[in-house]
Amino acid sequence: MKASALFALAACGAIGSIVSPLALASCGSAFCTVNSNWTSESAATEAGSVLDLRYEYVHQTQPRSGTDNVAVGQIARHHDEISTVNRNLLMTYSHTFNAEWGVSVTAPIVDRDHLHIHNHHGTPIPEQWNFTELGDVRVIGRYQLPDVGNPLTPSATGITFGLKLPTGRTTLANEDGDLAERTLQPGTGTTDAIIGAYYHQKLPQSDASWFAQAQYQQALNSHDDFKPGSQLGVDLGYRYGVTDKLGALVQLNFLVKRRDSGAQAEPEDSGGRYLSLSPGLSYAVSDKVQVYGYFQKPLYQNVNGVQLTANKAFVVGVSGRF
Repeated sequence: MKASALFALAACGAIGSIVSPLALASCGSAFCTVNSNWTSESAATEAGSVLDLRYEYVHQTQPRSGTDNVAVGQIARHHDEISTVNRNLLMTYSHTFNAEWGVSVTAPIVDRDHLHIHNHHGTPIPEQWNFTELGDVRVIGRYQLPDVGNPLTPSATGITFGLKLPTGRTTLANEDGDLAERTLQPGTGTTDAIIGAYYHQKLPQSDASWFAQAQYQQALNSHDDFKPGSQLGVDLGYRYGVTDKLGALVQLNFLVKRRDSGAQAEPEDSGGRYLSLSPGLSYAVSDKVQVYGYFQKPLYQNVNGVQLTANKAFVVGVSGRF
């Protein structure tokens, strides 16, 4: 394998653009925290473009308080959350200008079904929302530092920076005209700053590598009395080349999210700390096309208040260079 192939992620443009921080809240809206930037070692570092399509499935049916599972309605709330099905399609276009600079744009399509019970003056009223909408677009740049390490263990180190833009709607209502909770909406209405760093290294005398990546996101404003809490995601992963085409992958994904704020927020039922294990596989269909898949299993979930959680999530994707 050529040494240049070890910098696959740099060739994909802005590292971190495909990362989807888990957007948990009381209603259960979510993206998967799997980091799919490190699925391949086959890309080159010359200028070019990559298109990645990624599908996520997260079905949240378990109410949780702190680290404990609770029954629906066990802890009194104005809304008793029952279920949220998240089917997310993320399309990322990345362009590498040279070995140092790149940019990526990620557009999510959110397909979400949500059911809860509205406790109206003691009367339980089921309420449901179903929608497929554009979410908030991310634009991420990256700068990769020159490699000055051991040529036997080539590495890539860089920083990422960008914005999450308020492209998703925040006023969706169901057939009865009831507005969805702000955390259920496809967008937050805010512009968020994103900054991160990454390190990737090839291990000596083996077709294997490891990576570490961190990313912090902070809303720069509020919208209609709502401001999402800041969040920090940290990923640690390992890749082993089973064959020339097949790669075995495993990750630890850690996320800390602060409480939301504002009159339209639910600060008592938002934010938490999450740790997940994500094994997966990648397969190079050709020199320019690869497919990948992950299964994510939570190891630790500690939520504020009462929130819906999932006991597993799935990710599949395909990426191509042109």
